[in-house]
Amino acid sequence: MALTSTLQTDATHTAPAPVPRKAVNVALWVIQGLLSALFLFAGAMKFVMPAEEMTKNSPLPLWFIYFIGVAEVLGALGLVLPGLFRIRQGLTPLAAAGLTIIMIGAVATSLPMGVSMAAVPFVTGVLTALVAYRRWNFAA
Repeated sequence: MALTSTLQTDATHTAPAPVPRKAVNVALWVIQGLLSALFLFAGAMKFVMPAEEMTKNSPLPLWFIYFIGVAEVLGALGLVLPGLFRIRQGLTPLAAAGLTIIMIGAVATSLPMGVSMAAVPFVTGVLTALVAYRRWNFAA
């Protein structure tokens, strides 16, 4: 007894059209610009705010907060400058990956304060991971 399988084809079913590479690139640039502005602001605020204000509700030492501020500013610049100047564009996914690591720490630090406090760092981390993944594929 032979087992046979019949394949049914549906003539009305079509695969979704792939998103054009240019549209993905434009969307990534918009996300990168917004993330860059966010991280520039967040990093700069770590140097503008009084030290007592920053360490008041944070378990992190002041030197580490300054370190994160430097990393955020450099990551923000790394998100946009390589693409704008078309020099060393492989640095963009590395900057995004570094910012993703920072956002993982931000989620872990803010999660004990409640899920709502961790939502913004989580979404930001997902966006930085998306930029890192997609730009890594574009750079290859």
